[in-house]
Amino acid sequence: YYCDPGRRRPRKEEALMLKYLILSAAMFAVGSYGVLARRNILIMLMSVELMLNGVNIALLAFARMHAGTPGAEYGQVFFLMVMAVAAAEVAVGLAILISLFRTRRTIDAGELNTLKG
Repeated sequence: YYCDPGRRRPRKEEALMLKYLILSAAMFAVGSYGVLARRNILIMLMSVELMLNGVNIALLAFARMHAGTPGAEYGQVFFLMVMAVAAAEVAVGLAILISLFRTRRTIDAGELNTLKG
């Protein structure tokens, strides 16, 4: 990448953007693994939060990259919307989790296979 003499070196902002996007992708990948591989519902909820935070980092990185252009503030607006959805998801998810634990005495997703109480 850097050895090609005809290619320019990335600017400092582009290198920083790449680091933020790598962090964002790593957080999203770890969150995806947590949702797909774990059976504990609490761990699954935390993994979804990790995925949403990875998306938020990417949104803010792109908003920073396009700062000064028309419509650049939409990344920050989407960030706030995702944060609001994440807060609502935590509140509803924990309420459902507590209700399930009170009735079934487990939070293992494998054992919660019926809807009858």
